[in-house]
Amino acid sequence: MSQHFQKKTAKSQPTIPMASMPDIIFMLIIFFMVTTVLRETTVQVRTLLPQAEALTKIEQKRLISYVYIGPLRLQNNQLGETAIQIDDALIEEVGSIRTVMYRKYLEQPRLIVSIRADETSEMGVVTDVQQELREAGTLRINYSSRPELSN
Repeated sequence: MSQHFQKKTAKSQPTIPMASMPDIIFMLIIFFMVTTVLRETTVQVRTLLPQAEALTKIEQKRLISYVYIGPLRLQNNQLGETAIQIDDALIEEVGSIRTVMYRKYLEQPRLIVSIRADETSEMGVVTDVQQELREAGTLRINYSSRPELSN
């Protein structure tokens, strides 16, 4: 009598339907492509790069942090005093470069610092920036330049 009312167990596990999976993945890809904002740096410092004979191109651009050194761009295409810019921020004190770059170095240990100095920049400012980068531990330094024009 107890055999008639026993619960029967299923021999196979129910499967998860996968028919709509490609649609969901495609919608997620489109969503992230539409909502992602590529960051552009607004350079507030003029940088006319000096010429160089031998150049090496860096392949991994995501490892690079740019330091701009040059005269500050003012209104009406006028130029001001020599200024230092890291990413979008103007640096007021040279000593704060050490803190900013040390934080970047902690986030990305393979960080390459690319100095983009205007050809009319004072060498004393460039040397001060180099010293602060050395103190921050960012020893991989690149100097940006433009290729020498062949005659």
